[in-house]
Amino acid sequence: MIRPLLSLALLLPLAACVAPTGPVEVTRFHLPDTSALGHGAIVVEAAPGMDPASIELRTFEEAVEREVQRVGYATPPGAAAAQVAEVRLDRRTFQPERTRSPVGVGGSTGSYGSGVGLGVGIDLSGPPKPVVETLLGVVIRDRASGAVLWEGRAQFSVRADSPLATTPLGAAQMAAALFAGFPGRSGETVLVKPTP
Repeated sequence: MIRPLLSLALLLPLAACVAPTGPVEVTRFHLPDTSALGHGAIVVEAAPGMDPASIELRTFEEAVEREVQRVGYATPPGAAAAQVAEVRLDRRTFQPERTRSPVGVGGSTGSYGSGVGLGVGIDLSGPPKPVVETLLGVVIRDRASGAVLWEGRAQFSVRADSPLATTPLGAAQMAAALFAGFPGRSGETVLVKPTP
C-alpha cells in the first residue's frame, strides 16, 4: 500500500505543472467574392496605432507571416505587395475572482440509534492564478484602394503559468487558429483547440 501512495505523491507535482488551456475563439469576415484571397504577394505590418517597434507585436507579425505563406501568399521583402495584412494586438493580465467560498459547512442528522454530525471544509488552494488574455486582429486590405478583403479576430485566455502564455508559443497558436480553414465562413465564430 505504501508504494502506490508514494507513486501518487510523486505524480502530484507533475500534474500541478500542466496548466489548463482553453480554446481560441476565432471570428472572420470577408466579401462574398474571395477570389483575391490566398495568392499573390502580401506584406505583414503593424496596424495603424500600434507600435511597430514592439518586440511582442513583431513576434505576432512573424507568426501571421508564416500563416499567410501557408495559405498561399508570397511575402517578398519591401513594399511591392498588392495586399497588406495589418496586425493588431492587445494583451492584458488580470486576477480572476474566487468563484466559491473558501469555507464550506455540511451536516447530517441520524436516524434511530445515531446522532448528529457536522463537518467544515476549508479550501487551502489559495487565490485563483492570474489569467493572460490575448486578442489578435488581422485585416487584409487591397493596397491600392485600401478596401478590406478579409478580417479576422482571435481571442485566447490562459493561466499566466501556462506555456501558452509566453509570447512566441501563444503567437504561433493564435495565428494558426486564426488562419485555419482560411478564409473561413464569414461572420461565423469557431473555437479552435490549441495543439499541445
